[in-house]
Amino acid sequence: MSTLRTLSKFQSKLQGGGARPNLFEVQIPDLPAAAKDSTPAATWGSDEQENFSIMCKAAQLPASTIASIDVPFRGRTLKVAGDRTIENWNITVINDEDFAIRNAMEAWMNAIAKLSNNTGAVNPSSYMTDAYVYQLGRGYSSGRFSESNSTSSDGESVTPLKSYKFLDIFPVSVSAIDLSYDSGDTIEEFTVEFAVQSFESLADDATGVNLK
Repeated sequence: MSTLRTLSKFQSKLQGGGARPNLFEVQIPDLPAAAKDSTPAATWGSDEQENFSIMCKAAQLPASTIASIDVPFRGRTLKVAGDRTIENWNITVINDEDFAIRNAMEAWMNAIAKLSNNTGAVNPSSYMTDAYVYQLGRGYSSGRFSESNSTSSDGESVTPLKSYKFLDIFPVSVSAIDLSYDSGDTIEEFTVEFAVQSFESLADDATGVNLK
């Protein structure tokens, strides 16, 4: 039997006012060894890591799919669970004038397959690394934030609402940046598509993310 719901009931159930898609942070703590050894070498020190976490303007929480296998039986079809697949992960990065993030992504891809002769790293662990995406709150959520954190100072560590770890990623595409005399009052950006082996949903008490 359906129950007539009121607006005030809905309001009481909307925890924290609802999660906001523009409150997030993405981190890649380190580049794989092959990328750092590439020519030109990919620089990914603490400054580049911090810049990336700020300049990454779009990402996704992970998606995955379990295929359905159709088994015919006497004119009917039984659906059983098939294999699970992990979709590629895409991010969008704002490009500043030092090109440090794009240079690092290009060097990473070049380490996998060199433009000059198509050679590259063959050991998967040498060109794969992990990444993290954090869904942040507006500053208060019962059990995760305190009221004082709602106006947190720069660099303060807070506990995300939801955290995912992407396992063994590597870039499969770095997008073009369109150049045009007609493009005024805009800032360049580019997308990077990563292949993902798997992902983990981290516990609520996972290490907090520093809001830079």
